[in-house]
Amino acid sequence: MDLAQVTLAQMRYAVAVEDAQSFRLAAENCHVSQAGLSMQLRKLEELLGVRLFDRSKKPLLVTPEGAPALAQMRAVLREMERLGQVVAEGDEPAGPFRLGVIPTLSPTVLPLFLGGFALAHPRVELTVEELRTEEIIARLRADALDAGLLATPLRVPGLREEALGREPMLAYLPPGDPLLRRKTVSQAALRERDLWIMPEGHCFRSQVLSYCGNSSRPHRAPIHFESGSFETLVRLVDEGLGATVLPELVVLGLPAARRRTQVRPLVAPTPVREIGLVTARDHLRRRVSDALAAAIREGLARALPGAARNAVVLDPLG
Repeated sequence: MDLAQVTLAQMRYAVAVEDAQSFRLAAENCHVSQAGLSMQLRKLEELLGVRLFDRSKKPLLVTPEGAPALAQMRAVLREMERLGQVVAEGDEPAGPFRLGVIPTLSPTVLPLFLGGFALAHPRVELTVEELRTEEIIARLRADALDAGLLATPLRVPGLREEALGREPMLAYLPPGDPLLRRKTVSQAALRERDLWIMPEGHCFRSQVLSYCGNSSRPHRAPIHFESGSFETLVRLVDEGLGATVLPELVVLGLPAARRRTQVRPLVAPTPVREIGLVTARDHLRRRVSDALAAAIREGLARALPGAARNAVVLDPLG
């Protein structure tokens, strides 16, 4: 095995094929001819003494012996990218940075900091992708993301968490609900309501159900519906079909009249979701991630100046 002859281009082609599961699409993505890409990959396989892809399958599959080799190629390519970033960055945050954000944070938290961050750090090429918690964790571990904006704490081995703010949760009730006569709503009272909640896989669902207790129940009317949209849950409650629990940033986006007539605080200690930035522990883009964390923390503090002190942080994983 003569690894001295292995080139970065060959490794990029191999990774592109794995991502696209097609030689044709990989060649298009790499802006080379399919024949040229195939020739380089055959040479790479000869140098490694390993067959990387099962070409008899459609879509193309990675061979069992090729999977660890491709994982290492990704690591090599990422380290080369980091070398360029470290040299280019200097004392100022710069270069490409990939951020994953969970769907229940992206509509409300991203607007708090994106514009200001872009103006303050024009040399950072920020790419934001909406992903679920488990997808962000997997991509951080695979070095396919630089950071994740999630509900924390996650306590995942190998990942570093930085808490940036706490967002209180509030009860959202249908017009005329007797609970609206109260100043606050208890866990016990919520358990007596049919709750519209997020579908399986959303950490906000786990947080609501853990707060309400094991005896809480999702909506039991003769309707089966799942939505990852707070806006949809709000509309269902407005139709008198049940109740829900909303994060405060979502509530702040509602008309003032509805906030006054249909929103009630939950009893102390106030349930909150902690919002944090998660990175790999060996993360080298510290200047960018620190600048990003500062911008998010400032945006949250500005939007939620009265975040509850007497609070309990809900576990996003249930």
